[in-house]
Amino acid sequence: ADAMPASDDTESAIVVTLAPGAYTAIVSGKNEGTGTGLIEAYDLDQAADSTLANISTRGFVDTGDNAMIGGVIVGGGSSQVLVRAIGPGLTAQGVAGALEDTTLELRDKDGMLITENDDWKETQQTEIEAILPPTDDRESAILATLAPDSYTAIVRGKNDTTGVALVEVYNITP
Repeated sequence: ADAMPASDDTESAIVVTLAPGAYTAIVSGKNEGTGTGLIEAYDLDQAADSTLANISTRGFVDTGDNAMIGGVIVGGGSSQVLVRAIGPGLTAQGVAGALEDTTLELRDKDGMLITENDDWKETQQTEIEAILPPTDDRESAILATLAPDSYTAIVRGKNDTTGVALVEVYNITP
């Protein structure tokens, strides 16, 4: 399969075949530059018997249009996914400035709201506890079955608070 080229020659790209395992991609600004970055992972060999099990990113959640955004594309058939917005749990892991209370929205490719969640135990508690519950009641989680398409998870701080958070998407359907 052909690799997808970066849209600008100042952007970075890596094409690599990976053995099963856990991997971390880190983006940083050249010469300590700052700004908003995007990391994308694509399965370029659709014929391979592999499945992306989960993808996550950690970053600073600000207010307004500077919320944290995690995108995911569901290919093939429908997939059940668990989307989590983790903030307070990061404090226990030693992350300074963690977001104290998260909210989470799941939107379709047109930006239409599919569902939202504030405190994960308020909805789907039993189903989420059976899979991978957040460690703090103030964190958000959504369990959804998604048809093949593009989706966006948006993480915000409750009451316009700011801080470091983690957005995760787990593919529950094998």
